[in-house]
Amino acid sequence: MQEEIRFATFNAFNLAPPGAHLYEGLAPCTQQQYEAKIAWTAHQIDALDADVIGFQEIFSQQSLSEVLARTRYRDAVHVGFDPDPRLEKLTPSVALVSRLPLAGDVRAEPLFPAGVALPEGHNDAGRFARPVLHAAVRAPNGLVIDVVVVHLKSQRPDYRIGDTMDDPQSYAVGCLRSLMRRGTEAVALRVMLSELRRETGRPGVVLGDFNDTADAVTTSIVMGAGARPTDRLYDAYAIRCKDHSMRDVGFSNVHEGRCNTIDHVLVSPEFNPALPGAVGEVVDVAYLNDHLTLPVEGASDHGQVVARIRLY
Repeated sequence: MQEEIRFATFNAFNLAPPGAHLYEGLAPCTQQQYEAKIAWTAHQIDALDADVIGFQEIFSQQSLSEVLARTRYRDAVHVGFDPDPRLEKLTPSVALVSRLPLAGDVRAEPLFPAGVALPEGHNDAGRFARPVLHAAVRAPNGLVIDVVVVHLKSQRPDYRIGDTMDDPQSYAVGCLRSLMRRGTEAVALRVMLSELRRETGRPGVVLGDFNDTADAVTTSIVMGAGARPTDRLYDAYAIRCKDHSMRDVGFSNVHEGRCNTIDHVLVSPEFNPALPGAVGEVVDVAYLNDHLTLPVEGASDHGQVVARIRLY
């Protein structure tokens, strides 16, 4: 008997308690704004109806728990770690919520693997800006799947003391710093995923905000460009079975008037039916993104992506 499971990624956009100071120049949200955000996020989670959801931009796991209490996921497994208060800069964390049972310990991976590091002069040169989260879940047919939740560095310029924000050269150098960090994080993630596959030999799904498109160099690095087909990851949207090109509205972000998809569900070869040994296939990928063009109070600035996988 065939079974279907759904995997989704959800950038919650600065989910934090009212009054929390997150970034310089960003006013803390009020109680009213917080209530609107909690309500909208809860509604969107139920609309996704996914078995496993990877979250990004979670400044407070308690706030995410408050959201879940208003959804059909109130009894689901919720794992995540709050930002490290010892770090120089407050950064959001990721989280995982699953209606499927866990099949082992949950790990947060803040550090790059050995041999991977940013050049000297970069802050936190040996660690991810947002730690990677790994958990294994058990599908209804008993299949154990490794799930990794990620949030790579944004394209926002990384300014330093002395930089002038309206100076083109400072802007260009700041963008380069961000690209170097995102690229290094992509390499570190690729090494981690390769080691995980050698360690477990299990199918895997990577959920997250990659802050770049599926065909970008950084995303290609994560997917294992240049490796054998059986050692790579695949963009679920690219290998989906159903062709909806006549009504394709697949995007998860609008920046300066351009629609892009920077939030991805990546799957291991076991979910690519074109490869030998497949145990399932991506049936469809859907985008919940109406709120990006018709703004709603409390909404995220990202669309949500959900992939439906049929198990053989």
